[in-house]
Amino acid sequence: MQKATDALFGLLTQAQSMGITAKYLLFDSWFAHPATILRVLDHSIHVVCMLKATPKIHYEYEGRRLTLKELYSALRKRHGRAKILASVNVSIGRDAKGNPVPVKIVFVRERNRSRQWLALLPTDTRLSDDEVIRIYGKRWDIETFFKVSKSHLRLAKELQGRTYDHMFAHTTIVFARYIMLSAAARDEKDPRTIGALFLDCCDELEDIRYADAMRLLIETATVHHGGSRCS
Repeated sequence: MQKATDALFGLLTQAQSMGITAKYLLFDSWFAHPATILRVLDHSIHVVCMLKATPKIHYEYEGRRLTLKELYSALRKRHGRAKILASVNVSIGRDAKGNPVPVKIVFVRERNRSRQWLALLPTDTRLSDDEVIRIYGKRWDIETFFKVSKSHLRLAKELQGRTYDHMFAHTTIVFARYIMLSAAARDEKDPRTIGALFLDCCDELEDIRYADAMRLLIETATVHHGGSRCS
């Protein structure tokens, strides 16, 4: 019923009005247009996104306006089998005062096709290349969430109603299922959830009184000292 970009900024405004804060907004190449990125910056939040090599979008580099492919060709690549091929600071347009808006572009070797590359854009130019890749990698959790919700939890497949209330209730139930599965998976795999073992260790330490601990230390030191003297 509305453009994807309008929905994007509507959700962003709603999240910020509810007190939800974040350092970075992650999205893929569908939204990676200079106008969209500049508009996000007006919301006081940085962007980390993937770029699409299209001839319609240009980036300003050393006084020239280059496409993404032209920019990649103009850069000096790193030697060997480096995962990060190159990175460069460019500008994507002008702010309200007419100043150029600097961004960073990181070219990464594609994992399954070594001769191909991917381009990531962070608006925070202080980020290291490795940090840019790490932050953007968090977006994969969103893809996993949609895959599980649609394929296994039957999002929009088991619903027969067509009203907004029906769809809202169904979506809420599916998301609640995912939350329970995620919590169970964390309890099984994340070592930070081994709370019982931690408490058992604490109880065991509490059973040893200070006097007993000192006695054990003295006995141990005496035995070691006597052993070295006999040798």
